[in-house]
Amino acid sequence: MKDTKGVTLVELLVGMAVGMLLLGSIYMAVNVAQRSTSGIERKVTAQQDLKPALDLMAMEIGMASYNPTYTSGLWLNPATCAAATNQNYKGIQEATPNSITMEMDITDSACTATDGTGAIGDCNEIIRYAYLTGTTDTLCITRETIRCASGALTTSGAQSFLGATTADAASGNPRTVRVINNTLGIPVFRYYNESGVEIFPTAGDQTTIPNIRRIEITLVVETEDIDPNTQQRRRLIYSTSVIPRNHVIIP
Repeated sequence: MKDTKGVTLVELLVGMAVGMLLLGSIYMAVNVAQRSTSGIERKVTAQQDLKPALDLMAMEIGMASYNPTYTSGLWLNPATCAAATNQNYKGIQEATPNSITMEMDITDSACTATDGTGAIGDCNEIIRYAYLTGTTDTLCITRETIRCASGALTTSGAQSFLGATTADAASGNPRTVRVINNTLGIPVFRYYNESGVEIFPTAGDQTTIPNIRRIEITLVVETEDIDPNTQQRRRLIYSTSVIPRNHVIIP
């Protein structure tokens, strides 16, 4: 009678061990790929939020002081809708490292895009950007439109523009990025005169506003979610320079 051939217990155990090693290797490879994909998705999402935000800020700030009809005394105090005391500030009525308010005569009374009407009182003619650095709301930039129709002030209120306010996050609009300029000590807005020398307008001293010839915008963000590979938030820095050409034109 011939011996029946099969596998011994030792061979079976070795085969099982090899199989487990292969399955473990495959699992680790798939897990690393998933974690890498997740990290890339977070970075792409942050870029999709950051780049358009920077582009829109640059476009609107670049239109500051647009006055196609060369109307004298055009500029308003955005807090009261009365004529601005300092008309030589033109369409930059506020300039600090963390905020800027610009005015431009770009629409007509129907709020359609034209060359303006010689008055600041229509849609999107006063816009304010502010980086929130307080204790309640931080890590985001807001955008606010102000309208001074018939001497009455109406405002959209400060809306989340990049990142999200605490209220927005609580209402189901979670932020995908955190704006961390303040954490790193980097101003959102930096201002330069015609010689390329940086000037430092502050909330308490706006007298250098007429000398502004170039505005540098820098946005430093990190992803809200932690990267599963590094256990850190991914960080991105985008910057651009804007030359508000209309700000030089008289009046």
